[in-house]
Amino acid sequence: MTLKRALVDALMGGVVAAALALPMLGFRLVDSSQGLSLGLRFDWVLWAALIVAAGRFALSLLRMTAAKRRKPIGPTMGERITTRFAGARPFVGWAMIGFALVMPFLPFADRNLVDKATLVLIYVMLGWGLNIVVGLAGLLDLGFVAFYAVGAYSYALLATKLGWSFWLCLPLAGLFAASFGIALGFPVLRLRGDYLAIVTLGFGEIIRIILQNWQDLTNGPQGISAIPRPTLFGLPFTASAPEGKQTFAEYFSLDYSGNHRVIFLYFVILVLALLTNAFTLRIRRLPIGRAWEALREDEIACRSLGLNPTNIKLSAFATGAMFAGLAGSFFATRQGFISPESFTFIESAVILAIVVLGGMGSQIGVVLAALLLVGLPEWFRELQQYRMLAFGGAMVLIMLWKPSGLLSHRAPTISLGGTK
Repeated sequence: MTLKRALVDALMGGVVAAALALPMLGFRLVDSSQGLSLGLRFDWVLWAALIVAAGRFALSLLRMTAAKRRKPIGPTMGERITTRFAGARPFVGWAMIGFALVMPFLPFADRNLVDKATLVLIYVMLGWGLNIVVGLAGLLDLGFVAFYAVGAYSYALLATKLGWSFWLCLPLAGLFAASFGIALGFPVLRLRGDYLAIVTLGFGEIIRIILQNWQDLTNGPQGISAIPRPTLFGLPFTASAPEGKQTFAEYFSLDYSGNHRVIFLYFVILVLALLTNAFTLRIRRLPIGRAWEALREDEIACRSLGLNPTNIKLSAFATGAMFAGLAGSFFATRQGFISPESFTFIESAVILAIVVLGGMGSQIGVVLAALLLVGLPEWFRELQQYRMLAFGGAMVLIMLWKPSGLLSHRAPTISLGGTK
């Protein structure tokens, strides 16, 4: 590549960036006494074009330098970090668990921070559930939010209609979601790739439409409200309790505080997430986990080895859906209100982005991606309006420079000792 070619590529990149940035950054609505008017921000478009052109030119120069030396540029910074991080991965995992356990009691941890951390843990649990389907079994699922919705509505209906407690409904919600996972698995047994993704996307939309239109059961678009909160061995986290019973604060002789319920919910989802992680790590070393990975690598070879792809796919869908149902049950009790609008396709896209960005099959990678894609927009509200733009940009960059994800290293399920 010559210098002239590099300049042409940089110019073309700047033009394309300007064309893409013009509708997104070039216009804004201005509120004035005369009403709304359209404002222009061409300087933002110019800056976007200049940044892309400069980056493209720098990348071309880097390639030219590498070509002159006739040797590869070498591993990228992300690859070097991943390689060095691989050995310290267990210690980092235990450090993260230790920090998560003490975080609500740290001086800077207020109620708002604990509540946002609870939301991040919900998406971590969902990411680990989808990681079983996508990362381990290699089945692209774009309708994962359907199982999330089944778990949430299962708990909401059982709790409001029958008065059952959260701890009784929690396993039932996971069971119902797993049943829907099996029901989805049967029609898609012979599908792969894009066809499988389209069918799962349609399944997710079907569930949402049913929830929206079956008003006798789900209350339609109005949703279900007054969903009961979980208790600690029958001790409610309220200011007062029914006659003859005690609240959590009264039982432990504490002053009532709304922070008690927030911290309790945080530890509930933390335990659920850790159980999901432990289950996934354990099942990967069992025959069914190895069968998932064999199916992901080559279905034809998997079938030739005598494995039954039907059972393998159904087990992957059911297991991933079970964890989504558990997370949905917790989401319903945390919010106290659910509606079909909480389970749109964008939720499936966010969960899938977390899995892909973190590295398919990587447990710690899912945690890191959830912090980036969910935690940052929640902690910095001004980033909310650029959330989807950030999603798209992050996915493009990951596909270009790290297609396997931020932390794509995966420990082998079978280690063969060296010969002496």
